[in-house]
Amino acid sequence: MFGSDNTTRDRRIGFGKSQEPGVSLNIAEILQGCPMFAAVDARRFQRLATIARIRKFRKGEMIFRQGEECPGTFVLGSGLVRVFKVGRNGKEHVLHMLGPGQTFAEVAAIEGLPCPASAEALEPTVCALLPREKFCEMMDEDLILCRELLRGMVRWVRHLVNQIEDVVLRDAIGRVARYLLDATPTADGSVKLPTLNRHLASHLHLTSETFSRTIRRLIDAGLIVKTGPHHVQLLDCDLLQQVADGTLEKLPEI
Repeated sequence: MFGSDNTTRDRRIGFGKSQEPGVSLNIAEILQGCPMFAAVDARRFQRLATIARIRKFRKGEMIFRQGEECPGTFVLGSGLVRVFKVGRNGKEHVLHMLGPGQTFAEVAAIEGLPCPASAEALEPTVCALLPREKFCEMMDEDLILCRELLRGMVRWVRHLVNQIEDVVLRDAIGRVARYLLDATPTADGSVKLPTLNRHLASHLHLTSETFSRTIRRLIDAGLIVKTGPHHVQLLDCDLLQQVADGTLEKLPEI
């Protein structure tokens, strides 16, 4: 938990677990599950919850498109969202695959910029939306809130640094292992993969074929097992960590 304010409480109920389908989340629960607000004291947290609104999206529904006016900061309560850019040649590149507890569009909202990328719900999704104008007004009026939010956003910066390290320093199997270790587990402890491999492959800077071969290598080595069409169970997190760190000389044979 971030922050040293004695009034700050650990409100991260269920953080690190995805919500079961059909479970209804309220605004406070969604914000409580987000590290960005972990250092916000109780009084300011309640003010944020007051201005937030619940937004629900169907599978395949666009949340916003690249170049549109940014509606505000989204906090993901349940579901899965891909954030992607489309190049001038029409090619898509997935920037982020986001699960419960993560935020998106926060930079554009704070800076008052158009959406720099598009966002799509890959499954039924529930978000809390902090409207741009009201959120910015709160920060303009309250420097302590800004400082508390900044502490939480440090985690996101670290995440972006790790993404750069993945591309530069890790091979394909290292990137996939890192993704699996960092992914939010479902209630049964498995990791849910996107319906379309190409979305996750693009996020990891891999081709779909390379991603599929890499998953097969990890299965053959006994490090993971498929438990459903789009679910895998992590069998040996210690060895997966070595694969992600590049310290395992050779995959085990089974």
